[in-house]
Amino acid sequence: MNYEPVIGMEIHVELKTASKMFCGCKNDPFFAKKPNTYTCPACLGMPGGLPVPNKKAIEWAIRLGLALGCEIPLFTKFDRKNYFYPDLPKGYQISQYDQPIAVNGKVETSFDRVRIRRVHLEEDAGKLLHATLDGEKVSLVDFNRSGVPLVEIVTEPDIRSGEQAKEFLKKLHQIVQYLDISDADMDKGSMRLEPNISVRPVGSKDLPSYKVEVKNINSFNFVKRAIDFELDRQARILASGKTPIQETRGWNEGKGATVSQRVKGEADDYRYFPEPDIPPFRWTSTFIHEIKSQVPELPDAKLARFKKDYELNDYDATLLTDTKQLADYFEECVKLARLPAPDRRDGGQGKVPAKKLANWIINKKIVIDEILPAALVQSILTATAVVAVSDDELGKVIAHVLQANTKAVTDFKAGKLQSKMFLFGNILKELKGKGDKEKVMGLLEKKLTE
Repeated sequence: MNYEPVIGMEIHVELKTASKMFCGCKNDPFFAKKPNTYTCPACLGMPGGLPVPNKKAIEWAIRLGLALGCEIPLFTKFDRKNYFYPDLPKGYQISQYDQPIAVNGKVETSFDRVRIRRVHLEEDAGKLLHATLDGEKVSLVDFNRSGVPLVEIVTEPDIRSGEQAKEFLKKLHQIVQYLDISDADMDKGSMRLEPNISVRPVGSKDLPSYKVEVKNINSFNFVKRAIDFELDRQARILASGKTPIQETRGWNEGKGATVSQRVKGEADDYRYFPEPDIPPFRWTSTFIHEIKSQVPELPDAKLARFKKDYELNDYDATLLTDTKQLADYFEECVKLARLPAPDRRDGGQGKVPAKKLANWIINKKIVIDEILPAALVQSILTATAVVAVSDDELGKVIAHVLQANTKAVTDFKAGKLQSKMFLFGNILKELKGKGDKEKVMGLLEKKLTE
């Protein structure tokens, strides 16, 4: 029997606020000099330590929801998710269950639309460090990351291949970076990818009775490989007449395979209930509108505008809008290139076409942190400046080249048009970069037709 994939994604993104989600501790776990230095009674779960929500984290989560085309309910609340986390000392996680920050969004891919079910806020757990002390293997806990603001994006099971999952995740990663709410550095764990994978018979409209979650993947390519492996593994299990176990698995890059970690729980197992120490939130439409005004031009819109306004092809526009920093750099170059340049040797206005700017930035692999836009524009102007040549000198050069290449002239008059380009190239060689090329070609064509 043939099977088709049914895949949803859960993506966790750490927000780069100055402080943690529910306390005033510094949010900088990757650069802490020592373990357990960014901690307090609240994020260590000590008696009397009460949570105070981070306003900036909430605003950024709403901003992300708006960027993903979500609806923002005017009522939201936090909940307790009860679970034993050795690296989250309260014994529960403050998260959101039935009233998330944002719902019902979408991201377009070249395959099809991927619907966003929800965007919600929670706190991250700490980090387990495995070591050997006095000859005994132990696990140590660093609570510096415990309580860091974590936004979770959950999709509908709309993804139908590992390749589509990879494209979707790249677009989501790009949107997060454009919003400047997270570094989204997967190597450091500030963006973690978790596909929920199952398969069903081709043509079936029913959701499978199980799903397998692969936890904490930190690479787009690894997500694709994990999905491809799982699709094959699950199809073989179903073909044998069995149903795959609903479980959580991990990706083992060395083996190129997923490995079982634990049986996956249902929502009831977490005993969600409203967080008693944090009152619910009610927004106003004005508040949501203010946050919406802070959403910058997003990648898809910028890509379309670059193609239209600067007449760039799809390849160049895609490269230049890959990051907001590169897109801004290019546009600053365009702005500067359109300004008068009185020091230019030919006395012109110093305009450099956007296409030429794009070619320089892309083909010469310009490091935008090392060369300022003004310096790049000046380099292009200098390299492409036209040195004036008198009509008398130009006429002598053309006459000399025609006299030295009489066969090419005869071939051109016999209909071999490529001979004209041969003569043109020889003229430019004689001029050694001087003269306006359009003017040279015009005079050459005039001489050839006389």
